[in-house]
Amino acid sequence: MDRIKILWVDDEVEMLKPHFLFLEERGYDLTPCTNGQDALDLIIDKLFDVILLDENMPGLNGLETLDEIKSIQPRLPVIMITKNEEEHIMEEAIGSKISDYLIKPVNPHQILLSLKKTLNIKNLVAEKTTQNYQQEFSKISQSLFDLETYEDWIDYFKKLMFWELELETLDDNSMFEIFETQMKEANMQFAKFISSNYEKWMEGSEGPPLSHSVFKKYVLPELREHQPTLLIMIDNLRYDQWKTILPELNSNFSVDKEYTYFSILPTTTQYARNSFFSGLTPLDIEKKYPQWWKNDSDEGGKNLFEKELLMEQCDKLDLKRPISYHKITKLEQSNQLIKNLQNHFNEGLTAVVYNFVDMISHAKTEMEVIKELVPDNKAYRSLTLSWFKNSSLKKLLRKASKLGFKVILTTDHGTINVGHPSAVIGNKETSVNLRYKTGKSITYETKDVIKCIDPQSFGLPSTSINNHYIFAKGDHYFVFKNNYNKYVNYFKNTFQHGGVSLEEMIIPFIVLNPR
Repeated sequence: MDRIKILWVDDEVEMLKPHFLFLEERGYDLTPCTNGQDALDLIIDKLFDVILLDENMPGLNGLETLDEIKSIQPRLPVIMITKNEEEHIMEEAIGSKISDYLIKPVNPHQILLSLKKTLNIKNLVAEKTTQNYQQEFSKISQSLFDLETYEDWIDYFKKLMFWELELETLDDNSMFEIFETQMKEANMQFAKFISSNYEKWMEGSEGPPLSHSVFKKYVLPELREHQPTLLIMIDNLRYDQWKTILPELNSNFSVDKEYTYFSILPTTTQYARNSFFSGLTPLDIEKKYPQWWKNDSDEGGKNLFEKELLMEQCDKLDLKRPISYHKITKLEQSNQLIKNLQNHFNEGLTAVVYNFVDMISHAKTEMEVIKELVPDNKAYRSLTLSWFKNSSLKKLLRKASKLGFKVILTTDHGTINVGHPSAVIGNKETSVNLRYKTGKSITYETKDVIKCIDPQSFGLPSTSINNHYIFAKGDHYFVFKNNYNKYVNYFKNTFQHGGVSLEEMIIPFIVLNPR
C-alpha cells in the first residue's frame, strides 16, 4: 500500500521533528517546508495527499498560501494549524475550504486524528461518487436514445457536465475514462439531432434560442426594468467553465436566471457573435449591412463592426436610453473601464466583450507551455479558474456589484478538445478553420461531417454558386492532406471551435443581481 504523502509548511519546522518521527513510524511520508512560496513550488512539482499549514508565517502567511494552493489544486486537503483563535481568522480559513483547523500547541495524536479524519472523508466521498455514477451510468446511456427535443438535449448535457465535474475530483481515472466514452457517444447522437433539425430551425420552425434571437428573447426583457445593466460576453466560455467560475461570484452576486441557448453554425466568433449583436443571421447581415460583413476569404478582421450592429439592433428594438460597447483585448482597456464604470450608470446597456478565454484557447496551438498546461478539459477548467480569479474581469464585476449593476453574463460559442483528424482536400479559396470548411471544391470524409450544400438554408452567405460548408462532428478536426502528419500532431488535443458538438453549441446565459 502506498504511503500517505504529507507536506508540512511551518517556519519553525525544525521544532517539529518529534511529530515527524511519530507520523513516519505510522506509515506517513513527510516533506518539511519553511515558507509559503516554497510550498507552492513543491505542490506544482510533486503529488501530496494532504498539507499541514501554519497560519502565522513571514512572507506569504497561511491564509495567502491557502488561497494560492486552492487556485493550483482546489481539491487538495489542507489542515490549518495556528496560534490565533480570533474568529475572523477561523471563518476566513473555513471559507477557503480547509479540511480541518487545529490550535497550537498540538500534540502528535491530535495531528494523527485530524489526518485520519480528513483522508477518510476524502476516500468516502470518492467511493460514494464512484458508486453514484455507476448507478447513474446505465440510466444516462439508455436515456440518450430517447432524446427528442432541444430541451431534452439541454437537460442531458447538463447532467453530463455535472458528472464530469464530480468525477474529476477522483484520483482513480477509470470512471472518468468511462465517462469520456459516454460523452463521445452523446456527441455522435447530438450530431444526428442537429443534422435532422437545424435547417428547420433556421427556416423558422420552433426550436432553441439561437445566436441571432437571444438578444431580443433574453437581453431585451432585462433592459425594460431601468436598472443599469452590464452585458459581459466572455468569448469561448463553455458551460462547464461557467460552473467552475460561479463560486467566485457568489460573494458579490446572486444568480437570478440561468438559461442556455444554441450557438449557430459555424460555432465561431465571426458568425455567432456578429449574429448575437445584430439579431440577424450571417446571411441577413451580409444582405442588409454588406459594409459590415466579411466572408472567410476576405481580408481583414471579421468582427470589427459589433458596435454598429448592436446599435442598429437596439434602435430597431426601440431602446431609447444610451448604450455603450467595449471590447477588451488589453489590460489597460479593462482598467480604464473599471475606473470609469460609474460614468455608465445611467446607460440602458453597457456591453463588454472579453477576449481572454479566446486568447487562452488559441494560444494552446501556439505555445508549448500552454500545451503542457492544458492537455484536457480538467486542466482547461483549472486554467480558466486561475485566470478569472486573478483577472481584471473579476475586479470589474466586483465594482459593478458595489455600484448596483445588474449583470448579464454570456458567451458566443464553446470549444471542444479535438482528438480525431479528418482528411480534407481543398483549393486556395477553402477556409482554414479546423472545425468547419467553406469553399467550392472540398473533398472530405462523409462520416465525419454535417454538410450544407445550400448555405442559405443554414442562414449563411455564399461567395459563389457552388460554395458549400462542412462542419466537423464530435471531436474531429480537419487537416489538409498536404503535410497531413505534421498538422495531425500539431493540433491534436487542442481546443477548437466551429463544428457540431454539445460543448460548442449549448452555451450559458446568466442574469446576476448584485448582493
